[in-house]
This record gives sequence, C-alpha cells and structure tokens, in this order.
Amino acid sequence: MVPPLSSVYPSTSAAVSAQNADAPSTAAELGPAGSSSSRVTTAIARDFSEFRTAVSESFVPLHVTSDRPDPFRGRIRSTDVDDIHVSEVSAGQHVVERTPELIARGDRHYFKLSLQLSGTGMLIQDNREAILQPGDVAVYDTNRPYSLVFDDDFRTMVVMFPKHLIDLPSDVVGQLTAVRMSGSDGVGRMIVPFLSQLVGNLDQLGGATGTRLVHSALDLVTTMFSSELDLESGNSNPHQALMQRVRTYIDANLASTDLGPNQIAAAHYISTRHLHGLFQEEGTTVSTWIRTRRLERCRRDLLNPVYAHRPVAAIASRWGFVDAAHFSRVFKAAYGVAPSELRARAASGV
Repeated sequence: MVPPLSSVYPSTSAAVSAQNADAPSTAAELGPAGSSSSRVTTAIARDFSEFRTAVSESFVPLHVTSDRPDPFRGRIRSTDVDDIHVSEVSAGQHVVERTPELIARGDRHYFKLSLQLSGTGMLIQDNREAILQPGDVAVYDTNRPYSLVFDDDFRTMVVMFPKHLIDLPSDVVGQLTAVRMSGSDGVGRMIVPFLSQLVGNLDQLGGATGTRLVHSALDLVTTMFSSELDLESGNSNPHQALMQRVRTYIDANLASTDLGPNQIAAAHYISTRHLHGLFQEEGTTVSTWIRTRRLERCRRDLLNPVYAHRPVAAIASRWGFVDAAHFSRVFKAAYGVAPSELRARAASGV
C-alpha cells in the first residue's frame, strides 16, 4: 500500500526560510553529535515546477512531465560519497525521460540503480520494461535513452555512480538494463535489506566508514548482477564465465608487480592470444583493464583518512605501481587531478 503524503513528507523536514520563490526549498542535515556524519541535502518541492528542477539538478538532465501537476509535492534527500550519489526520492505521479538530446549535453557515463521502496514504478530502456514493486531493483545507463513511469505516490532509492566504480564491463551491465531483480529471491534477500538500511541512514555515510559502506554496497550490487546473469553457474555462457573469472583473478592480484597477460593466461589455462582476444571483444586491453582497476584502488586509498599518513608513493606501490612518477602521470590523466591534490581536497572537504 502506498503511504499517504503525510508520511512521505513528514512535517519535521526543515524548510529554509526566505527561499527563492522559483526554487525548491532545501535544507542541509547533519548526523547526531559526535558521529562521523555526512551532509544530507533535502530538496522539498512545493509544486511540480520545483520538482522538475530538483530532479535534473540532483541527477542528470531529465525531461519530467505529469498528468496531475496540480497539486504536486515531492522530496529528494541525498548525499554524495566519493563520486557516488545516494538519494531517496518521494513524489506523486510523473514520468521521467532521458532523451538523446539530453544525453548529448553530458560527457560523463553513469549507471543508476533504483530500489523501489513503496508504490510501483516502471523502467523502460533498451526495448525492455521492468515493473518495480517494493523490494525490486533495476539498473539503467544514463548514456542511453530511458523512461521512468510512476502512476501514483511512491518512494525509491537511487544510487548514481560512474561506470568505472563497478567491476563489470559496461556491455555486461547493459544486459541487465530494465531487468527486474527481486529482493525476495536469491542473493537479493541479503543485498536489498543492506541497501534499504543505507538509504535510511544517509546521515551516517560520512568519513571513511561511510565510504567503505557505500563501496561495499556497490560490491554487493556487482554480486547481484553476476548472480542475475548466472555468470558463475555451469549453465552460463562460457565466454562470460571465463571473463568473470579473469576479472576476479585480476582484482585479487592487483598488488603483484608480476600481474600481466602471461600470468593471467597461465592461471586460466588459456593462451595469451586467447586472453587478448577476450578483452579486445569488450573494447579494451588486458593492460588497460589492470591499470584502471589499480588506479581505482589507489584513488580509494587516497580518499580514505585511515591512510592519510601513508605517502602517495607507498599507496601506488601497494597496488602494483613501481614507478611513482609514472603513477602520478597516469593518475592525473585518468582523473584530471594529481594524487596529492586529490588527497588535499579530500582532507579539506572540497
């Protein structure tokens, strides 16, 4: 049963006085005193125009329409953790569209994960439709057109993250867009409750603990995707199953300076030519994949206060980079900022 608006938008939500009449009311929340809290932003839309603005500002540019725009209320609570946007959206009937024209305006590639918390939603992408009931999960790609349809009051969790933060190639994740994944079956029974607790405690996602929790959530989501694709079962596509084993092996051995095509191929009883062919089919190379995964591990450590005392070169070495100067160059090329500068920004809260 869909909760009444009085429960979806509790009166305790703080609205900032003297707001701009053309913008949604916003308020910043902090966690309990003494906690490692995150900054949670709440946008309360008092009409449909405000909600439409809040949606595009919170995610990527979107076209939002409603058959019942008056009266309309909506709320978006959100926080950002290490380039991952976690939000809870509550609203009435509306339709969201990501059009080719809007896609052309952006230059970053995100995946979005939705967990339906109450009400019903429908996700449409890649000629597939997923009807989402409470507890259902679905993924979609912001670089391809999609639609979200909500016929009545609803509440949903949305996690938006860059594609490189998930340990699966984009084309593999693309097989799951607009596919309903149940929270009551299989691994979903363990993963969905964790996601629900995450969105219910946004104010606790600050600091190193929050970063680990959110990245753990993405790791669990990867497991859910792999289970849905049946990559690890005997009935799976042999090519996909082999690639999954190779990627898992690479992640487990990133710290080894010997990690390379010869070692990986030998560990999987295939030729290096076959290995290179597998990655070529996915539009990348073995070396590029290894470097990308190593850089991401380094980036996480640089942002983690637990490793604030550790020199940048030591972090690079920990993840298999033997040349500190080379590491700095490839890191800046990948993220647009030097490793030391990224760490300094994180320490200052920028």
